Amino acid sequence: MSETQWQLVGFYMNPSHHVFCYHRRRHPLVTTIPPPSANKYSATFLYVSHAPTNLLLSFSVTMARYSLLGLSCLLVFINVCFAQFGHFPQEFQGGEAMQQHRFHSPRACRLENLRAQEPVRRAEAEAGSTEVWDQYSEEFQCAGVNMLRHKIRSRGLLLPGFSNAPKLIFVVQGTGIRGVAIPGCAETYQTDLRRSQSAGSAFRDQHQKIRQFREGDLLVVPAGVSHWIYNRGQSDLILIVFTDTRNVANQIDPYLRKFFLAGRPEMVERGAEEMEGRSRRGSVGEKSGNMFSGFADELLEEAFKIDSGLVRRLKGEDDERDRIVQVDEDFDVLLPERDEQERSRGRYIESESENGFEETICTLRLKHNIGRSERADVFNPRGGRISTANYHNLPFLRQVRLSAERGVLYNNALVAPHYTVNSHTVLYATRGSARVQVVDDLGQSVFNGEVRKGQVLMIPQNFVVMKQASDRGFEWIAFKTNDNAITNLLAGRASEMRMLPLGVLSNMYRISREEAQRLKYGQQEMRILSPGMSQGRRD
Repeated sequence: MSETQWQLVGFYMNPSHHVFCYHRRRHPLVTTIPPPSANKYSATFLYVSHAPTNLLLSFSVTMARYSLLGLSCLLVFINVCFAQFGHFPQEFQGGEAMQQHRFHSPRACRLENLRAQEPVRRAEAEAGSTEVWDQYSEEFQCAGVNMLRHKIRSRGLLLPGFSNAPKLIFVVQGTGIRGVAIPGCAETYQTDLRRSQSAGSAFRDQHQKIRQFREGDLLVVPAGVSHWIYNRGQSDLILIVFTDTRNVANQIDPYLRKFFLAGRPEMVERGAEEMEGRSRRGSVGEKSGNMFSGFADELLEEAFKIDSGLVRRLKGEDDERDRIVQVDEDFDVLLPERDEQERSRGRYIESESENGFEETICTLRLKHNIGRSERADVFNPRGGRISTANYHNLPFLRQVRLSAERGVLYNNALVAPHYTVNSHTVLYATRGSARVQVVDDLGQSVFNGEVRKGQVLMIPQNFVVMKQASDRGFEWIAFKTNDNAITNLLAGRASEMRMLPLGVLSNMYRISREEAQRLKYGQQEMRILSPGMSQGRRD
């Protein structure tokens, strides 16, 4: 549960007749007004609590005799202060204001029969492959999400491109580097001049920051920002890509559109269906062009100051490698030195302890590891663990308004019945299998089956879910359509049952007080339940 975030707006008239308006960082916005009277003073305080589940207003007023002029002045400055709050950037407002960010489907969702889905299309490339799930399925249409999976072989390069919606990438396997071309940021990585001269050239290369990643990392990519990924390891690099197509950042339509800067990739993201009378140019399996393919040659020659031969290369007219290409030996990018050397020289290192306020847009931390066991938020030595990435530990998630959860269940362990209060959940199984049950608002089971490695299950907002791992265990990554997704438990410690009085429980279920006590306190574990301990006591 997120901690309550308080904002204080204080209007204070002291005996010297100064009025101050404070926001939560206690910096005065208004300083002085003329005194309404020499012997009158008052104080008014307004506390506003922005929490994920409530909005509390409380007033504490101490007032002496007030002249009409004094009251009028106070009301004027109250309006001024609230006007100041209205002009704050969104990142300094409460979580509820930030979550008004998704546009909904014009038709009702039909969620009576959820399915564990597998990829429906696959595109082979020179150095890997891309598989996509059906974004036109009922579940994905309702949630407004898209899923795909990249498999990049060693020394494979995923070509630069950008999308119309923000995305989260989970590194299932492998290590690599990536570049994120943030608009307006300088090329802060520069080739050493001595290195260039030793190579026989006085040219110095410059580019933006290169970011390294490893297995278990969650990577963030904002909408409209170009990025590329390179597999620098010896094994295959496997990435799961989640895109929130109904995010407010996407102002086109609720479908994924990928814009490539190079090559002629297959249009694997596009479905063959025509949704609601809307046709798309091209069809599945066709080669598309990159962003330069549609421009006239002479304009590109003038824009880049290049010849016609290089323009043809830019357009990728004869490029059949698709979106993942094999890199030759000449792959020269600048990487930071070893951490120990960097610290000794006092240079900047991307740290996972940054708080978001000390970061600039060009040095933002865009990854967080949720695969390491020591970072678990919930841990049961007999059951498993769960790690969460939200805007608290990765502040930039507030901008894209997404979060994620990494779960590991040991053999036959369970996850207690629960639901997500304020987001949809898209679960991808990374290892093993589990029996999963999902119940809707009518109390009917809309999914009761096995979810295996490589399958995706969409769990709608407020639908209650339970999981039990198989004999092989179960691991998953779950993407959430809220930067501070809240989970409400229905069994065990810190659950809904613990919050209810025994009298309410006994009357709810027409049971005795002793039975209500067993129901409320019988399960002592929280969220992850050990195998063999999930069965209730029997008479």
